[in-house]
Amino acid sequence: MEDAVTAILERPMTTENTPAAEQPREEPLKGFEELLRTTEELDTPDGYKAELIRGKIVVSPWSRLPYLWPMRELRLRLEPHAPKGHIAETSPFLFTFPSVERAFGPDLFIADGNAFRGVEGRHADSEALSLVAEFTSVSTRDVDWQEKLEVYGRHVPVYLVVDMQAEEITAFWDPSDRGYHARMTVPFGKPLTIPVPFDFELDTNIFLETEEPEEEETTE
Repeated sequence: MEDAVTAILERPMTTENTPAAEQPREEPLKGFEELLRTTEELDTPDGYKAELIRGKIVVSPWSRLPYLWPMRELRLRLEPHAPKGHIAETSPFLFTFPSVERAFGPDLFIADGNAFRGVEGRHADSEALSLVAEFTSVSTRDVDWQEKLEVYGRHVPVYLVVDMQAEEITAFWDPSDRGYHARMTVPFGKPLTIPVPFDFELDTNIFLETEEPEEEETTE
């Protein structure tokens, strides 16, 4: 995800006259649903997406052009190993995490294709996800490594952080209520084992920039 540019709406506060502890349990969810509806109805400029991060609607541009090829190559390598019925996409879809009142639009995701059939709306349930991947930028690294790691670590089987600044990739897996139990990091160019349900070795040379070969001069 590229640099976050605007936080446009704070999460609603609880009623001042009523202590937060006395609020009905459904109130936080109601606030989340209102924010989610606002996010979906937001008329974002072309090339931008809106997410719910830390109780705010954050509008940010999609990844820069140089990210297209590594994102595409990763998608092509992951999809053949995806669980049956799951699809790999880099399309701008929002996934909701109601229990923690978050909604993220991952750079790349693999999810049950049935989550997109016969339904209305602009967001999908995070329970459909089997893997997400985020490609870091300078100003979103903290979100990818902290906020999203914490949320994904409770809900998504596999999370890949492709750190474009450090030139390394980290796989997290085995989620729990306290976050992921396992992780592995390798520099670009070294193989990385993508854990079950994918269970294959990823060639991370796909993230290294390659220069165009120089044309040899010919003599007539």
